[in-house]
Amino acid sequence: MSEPKPTPPPPAASLEQRKRAHLDLCARAEVEHPEKTTLLEEIDFVHNALPELALHEVSLSTEFLGKTLAAPFLISGMTGGAPETYAINRDLAIVAERRRIAFGLGSQRAMHQRRELAWTYQVRKFAPSTVILANIGITQAAETPTSALRELIEAVGADGLCVHLNPAQELIQPEGDRDFRHGYATIRRLADELDVPLIVKETGCGISATIAQRLYDLGARYIDISGAGGTSWVRIESLRSAGAAATLGAQFASWGIPTGAALLALRGTAVPCIASGGLRNGLDAAKALALGAQLCGMALPVLRAYHTGGTAGAESFLVECESALRTVLLLTGSASLAELRKQPLFIGPRLNAWLEALTAWERRNGSRANP
Repeated sequence: MSEPKPTPPPPAASLEQRKRAHLDLCARAEVEHPEKTTLLEEIDFVHNALPELALHEVSLSTEFLGKTLAAPFLISGMTGGAPETYAINRDLAIVAERRRIAFGLGSQRAMHQRRELAWTYQVRKFAPSTVILANIGITQAAETPTSALRELIEAVGADGLCVHLNPAQELIQPEGDRDFRHGYATIRRLADELDVPLIVKETGCGISATIAQRLYDLGARYIDISGAGGTSWVRIESLRSAGAAATLGAQFASWGIPTGAALLALRGTAVPCIASGGLRNGLDAAKALALGAQLCGMALPVLRAYHTGGTAGAESFLVECESALRTVLLLTGSASLAELRKQPLFIGPRLNAWLEALTAWERRNGSRANP
């Protein structure tokens, strides 16, 4: 009797199909880390009962990539590459321009592979003055000449390039990458050869202080730590998969360094960082900024506000975030973000335990992060 033939794997989804599935799951499904939080709930501010400030004296403005933002917020890159994604990019770019905050594009891998999809990312005319960030994965960046990446940046009028790191997501994704070599060399090349600043970001699993320092030393202008506790792209890939991939994804759905722990480990270093990964309101942003972040990125709450209320809903959510952040500054006696970063903080035991463990590990093994 002949042995039964193995069942072939399902056909790989096209890039456009993946984009649609990702958006639908983010808008409707439970996609956050099931067993891990950002640990920002472990941070408390010391209340100032007599702040000697008027609310109108509180400033949220910050400098980023040579431009002045009205508030330290970034609508993190979400999408692009499918016709229906253009409206999302366009409308959120309009909101970013109106609020004078930064806007990130989703991965331009689809645009790189099919130039006819470039229009789904081209929203500069709707945000003529604010910061727009281009976006490409580290594996694609490693395989692509700098000249071609420069074309991707120029085609969308971006002020900087985000290179995203997502090995956990790729390993769960049936169509994902499996080779993550040459990352450091790629970052060095791009930092040396590109005409715009380079930002290196994770996608929900965090970046340790050792890796962040190494990336900064290689020329990355900012490190977006994108820690665990918010959207889990591993979980998303598990939800859109079946069989072994779904099982593996379920095991690793809470993989990563919590956002608060990644920020705390970088506190006091010279590495400029952006906080993202599970920030859901202005109070979360205030805690991240107090831990040293220069900018706060949000994606899922903005997308869901947009999904339920359109452009007005997304803008209303961001206005609420600004209001909460301004309230924290006043209640701590801080007239500016720089003053907020000097305020005393209470740090809870779980977050302290993470910091102690990370510090001890990096003291013993930090050199292993170097290529």
